[in-house]
This record gives sequence, C-alpha cells and structure tokens, in this order.
Amino acid sequence: MLDAQQVQQVIYEGLPAASEEGLVVESICDHRARVRSPFRPSTLRPGGSISGPTMMGLADAAMYAAVLGALGRVEMAVTQNLNINFLARPGQKDLIAEAVILRLGRRSAVLEVQLFSEGSDDMVAHVTGTYALPVS
Repeated sequence: MLDAQQVQQVIYEGLPAASEEGLVVESICDHRARVRSPFRPSTLRPGGSISGPTMMGLADAAMYAAVLGALGRVEMAVTQNLNINFLARPGQKDLIAEAVILRLGRRSAVLEVQLFSEGSDDMVAHVTGTYALPVS
C-alpha cells in the first residue's frame, strides 16, 4: 500500500502533465483517495464553467490514485471505462475528487468518484469507472 505522497510521485513520474497542472493527492486510506485540481483560468470554457475534460481528467486521476493506494505500484493499471454525469456548474475554484473502490478483483477495479468545488458540499459531477489491472 502507498501513502498519498508516494501515489502522487508515481502519478507525476508516469504523467508529467499532472505535476504541471498542480494535481495534489491529499489523502489515501481504506480504498479511497482524495485528489485536488487547483483552479486554472485556462480550464474555463465559454460561459465561465470549468471544462468537462478537466473534470473527467481529475476523476480519472482520483480513480488511479485509489487503485495505486490499494495495490501499490501498478503503473500499468488503465482506465477501461469512465461514465460521468455533470450535475451542476462548478465554481471557479479548486476541484476536489473523492474516489472510492467499490469492488476490487484480480483483473479489474470498479470505482465511484464524487466531484465538488472547494468549499461546497454540492456535487458538481458523479463518476463511475472501471480500471483494468495488470495480470501479476
């Protein structure tokens, strides 16, 4: 099992863009991960909302963080499926993703992610996904 700092380092090594974006793995425990994406004006779409791809990327990173936290350095774990429902317009603030592994099998992990704007309890997006796990 890896802690939040170790998971963040693995993500930064495998995806340097994550460090450029300032992605922060805040916590890892009990098959859960909390990941923050700092607000960047460059992520805004017309109308002033944070873009869908930005939210999807954060959700995917949170799922990966939860998998790494639970299983260790499984860098070859990959997204098999991601489904997102946009529920509300996010504020122009940091985005927080809270991921939980619902089922962890030998070949896949099924996860759920809730996205929030910093300082709000209202979900801005709900995500489910599956990660394919490398055969050991």
